[in-house]
Amino acid sequence: MPHIIEGQMTAQGLKVAIVATRFNDFVVSHLISGAMDFLTRHGMQAEDATIIRVPGAFELPLVCKKVAASGKYDGIVALGAVIRGGTPHFDYVCNEAAKGLAMVSLDKDIPLGFGLLTCDTLEQAIDRAGAKSGNKGVEAASAMLETIRVLEQI
Repeated sequence: MPHIIEGQMTAQGLKVAIVATRFNDFVVSHLISGAMDFLTRHGMQAEDATIIRVPGAFELPLVCKKVAASGKYDGIVALGAVIRGGTPHFDYVCNEAAKGLAMVSLDKDIPLGFGLLTCDTLEQAIDRAGAKSGNKGVEAASAMLETIRVLEQI
């Protein structure tokens, strides 16, 4: 029988940074609430979370990099919402933010939950922030938590 490594979904004792954009806050605030609710329901004390607000998605990677380098946190949840407009700006922001966040996680060896919504419409963003499609803040926090617990066993 193979040895199986799986992450236990307990956040007890963890220190987590939630880095979230202010842009599109009417959506992002629901992502933050979802992430916090998930983490506290899984044993993390609310005072063990730090919520850091940044202007927009493009700023997420730099701030997450500084957070990771601080050594104060077991994991990071990056949250934001970019909604497509009439110019290619959407594509550049989304691509660079996603690439930058992936680099932070790999370069700094820290689990990073990716909760950056990249939506074509406001309705899609609202659906992904707690309406029809669940709450992607919850999913990002869950992925980060499970990854922390998997890495502890390797």
